[in-house]
Amino acid sequence: MNLDAFAKLCADHGVQVVEIDLTQSLAPQGPFDVIVHKLSDVIVEAEHDNQSQQLLANFQSYVSAHPSTVIVDPLPAMTQLLDRFASYRLMSKLHNSLRDWRICSPPYLEIHSDTDLPSIQEAVRNQDLSFPLICKTRVAHGSLSHEMSLIFSVGNLADIHPPCVLQSFVNHGAILHKVFVIGDKHFCVERPSLKNFPSGPCDRKTIFFNSHQVSKPESSSDLTALDEKMPCLPPPSSEAIAALVRELRLQLGMALFGVDVIINIRTHTLTVIDINIFPGYEGVPQFFSSLLSHIQSLLLTFNTLVLRIYVFITAPKVIWNCIPAHHLVLF
Repeated sequence: MNLDAFAKLCADHGVQVVEIDLTQSLAPQGPFDVIVHKLSDVIVEAEHDNQSQQLLANFQSYVSAHPSTVIVDPLPAMTQLLDRFASYRLMSKLHNSLRDWRICSPPYLEIHSDTDLPSIQEAVRNQDLSFPLICKTRVAHGSLSHEMSLIFSVGNLADIHPPCVLQSFVNHGAILHKVFVIGDKHFCVERPSLKNFPSGPCDRKTIFFNSHQVSKPESSSDLTALDEKMPCLPPPSSEAIAALVRELRLQLGMALFGVDVIINIRTHTLTVIDINIFPGYEGVPQFFSSLLSHIQSLLLTFNTLVLRIYVFITAPKVIWNCIPAHHLVLF
């Protein structure tokens, strides 16, 4: 992200952006009225890294001591999106809450670390899952979270590495619709995706792939190549996408997230396959202006006269501090 461009945009609206250090106490650097952060790396690393644990503890200590500070987004909400077990449970409920919009998510199975192969094979047979299956890591953030595989038979379940999620693969014409949410605004960007595969088990070897590479705007590979006779799918309904975003904002209590959706080639059902924490917003030229607009709406909501907003965007050691009549900070 071009933070210099965002700093200039903020300056044009009376907001000055400066750097502060997250490794130091936040209190002397504040006070802050709004904190927009991306602490996902720190949260994940805090599971095994003492320095990250301390950074997270310092941040949480400041937030606890300053309850009037608005956090975008709340750490508990972000934590559930870092765990595909939690986010997929949420996705599975969308079928009921959004029934009128014909929105659903594929059947899936949670595979825990201590599950042996025979138990996994039996669970797949007993659940409403259909081959091929797409295998995703439990942790939904970081480079390893993009490493996935397509499993074509019960025998090939030996190729998975728990903890992970097994999700029925839905043919969708090699088109992925990435929905980027910024407060009450959202943007839909079309990306390449996996091609169609015959339904049902077969003796094909497991396909290992990186979802980030497959879905890059310029991606072109055998995995995304479609039969030329494949008819064009209708685009997702803008009304259905809006309903999905409203429901997820309500359920998540978040303002900055992404949703991966596809169109089932057989039923034309809008199918949610993943929810992403603070995505890259690639292909959304209005990101900075929309983020600033959301921040301004927070100010109006909380009747803040003097604002300091901290937005934590990338490196956990850097915070961007914005000062004016409105005081914004970017982590």
